[in-house]
Amino acid sequence: MTRNTTIIKQEDLIASVADALQFISYYHPLDFIQAMYAAWQREESPAAKDAIAQILVNSRMCAEGHRPICQDTGIVNVFLNVGMNVRFDTDADLDALINEGVRRAYLHPDNVLRASILADPAGKRINTKDNTPAVIYTRIVPGDKVEAHLAAKGGGSEAKARFAMLNPSDSVVDWVLATVPGMGAGWCPPGILGIGIGGTADKAMLMAKEALMEPIDIQSLKTRGPANRAEELRLELYEKVNALGIGAQGLGGLTTVLDIKVRDYPTHAANLPVAMIPNCAATRHTHFTLDGSGPALQQAPDLSVWPKLPWEAGKGARRVDLDKVTREEVAAWKPGETLLLSGKLLTGRDAAHKRICDLLAAGKPLPEGVDLRNRFIYYVGPVDAVRDEAVGPAGPTTATRMDKFTGLLLEKTGLIGMVGKAERGPAGIDAIRKHKAVYLIAVGGAAYLVSKAISKARVVAFADLGMEAIQEFTVRDMPVTVAVDVNGTSVHTTGPSEWREIIMRRKTP
Repeated sequence: MTRNTTIIKQEDLIASVADALQFISYYHPLDFIQAMYAAWQREESPAAKDAIAQILVNSRMCAEGHRPICQDTGIVNVFLNVGMNVRFDTDADLDALINEGVRRAYLHPDNVLRASILADPAGKRINTKDNTPAVIYTRIVPGDKVEAHLAAKGGGSEAKARFAMLNPSDSVVDWVLATVPGMGAGWCPPGILGIGIGGTADKAMLMAKEALMEPIDIQSLKTRGPANRAEELRLELYEKVNALGIGAQGLGGLTTVLDIKVRDYPTHAANLPVAMIPNCAATRHTHFTLDGSGPALQQAPDLSVWPKLPWEAGKGARRVDLDKVTREEVAAWKPGETLLLSGKLLTGRDAAHKRICDLLAAGKPLPEGVDLRNRFIYYVGPVDAVRDEAVGPAGPTTATRMDKFTGLLLEKTGLIGMVGKAERGPAGIDAIRKHKAVYLIAVGGAAYLVSKAISKARVVAFADLGMEAIQEFTVRDMPVTVAVDVNGTSVHTTGPSEWREIIMRRKTP
């Protein structure tokens, strides 16, 4: 039987990949926007409602301005289904073509995307500078087309991926409910949980990742009812995970997940592999199909879908002058209080913290311009600026990664405060309490909105670290929340606890 062969030109694949990655850097999927708006409408926790509002306001700004939703523009995941009757008009490796598309997307001069990928991960950890290589999965399937699903997965949510090899008699629901609280808020809830059950360890993880690209449809599933065990699990877990009260940004509230996706596969009689991977508030994915007629380019969505929410940074907030703030002033701040920061703010994350601590341990001075006495440090790796920007999108990174450095910095440098996202671990909180410092959070998933509060930015140390270099920002009315006060009280403990009790009381007859 003769079958027609579809010829795919190499440039069509490259251009389609580049276009898709630019597209998802500034457009949320429409189902995500609709689900987030619904969550905002029903949210009763003031802190969580404000966080969701910031995410939605940020999303609309990015859609209008074509700038990244999050400063972490992700590691590229590509899932290819290549028809058996397809031939590529190229002598190049298929992965090389995709990586050329990634390179073009991330180096696009009108919308530079952050280079976050490091080669030699267990060694020198050298930035590849163009976000290549992508993580690529390819299947050969019947047909004469190429279908591609692409995602840009943030490091904060990827870091919260979990896997367990359960016993066959164990409960998947019990494992999920025991595991989600330990993931903290570094994955920037509310988002989506992808769960893979069965197969082998690697198959379960792959199913969990692929499930994240399915449409958000939990409400329609609730209406029609489950058709199989996977759908029963989705409904049960959706209700029970939200009943944990973790809420937006881990501040406590009614919505922790917008949807839960479950995929399963036959497994060995002795095993029950289960994987869980979250998608964050910067959910970014799309797909395209190549049929030989040219590149498959994305179509701009209707911006009327994005809600226009009332949000005011200064409503009921305390204004803080970072250039004059004192320890006495910091001691008066209360957990959950909203602050507006103005003045000079130093930045620094993992690599910069390690260098600073290595210098301190060796008894060497810090670089000129890195004076942390009575200062605040912002855990951020911003996107490069374009046009008239002082800095590109500059949202916070997960603070717990800095916990192991915090005690030494507070003891040796005179630092009095830190700004990041998500909770602090026991070591971080102990150091904050001991040194009467404070930890503030900005909203993860509102990077472009945060950047609008930054009027100046200059590199002051470790320029070779790229996006991890230490910069000095000049900020005006940058919105943050007091997450850990000088006594070590954490809103990431008190908030979810309060809302878990509220939810449980409502469920009790």
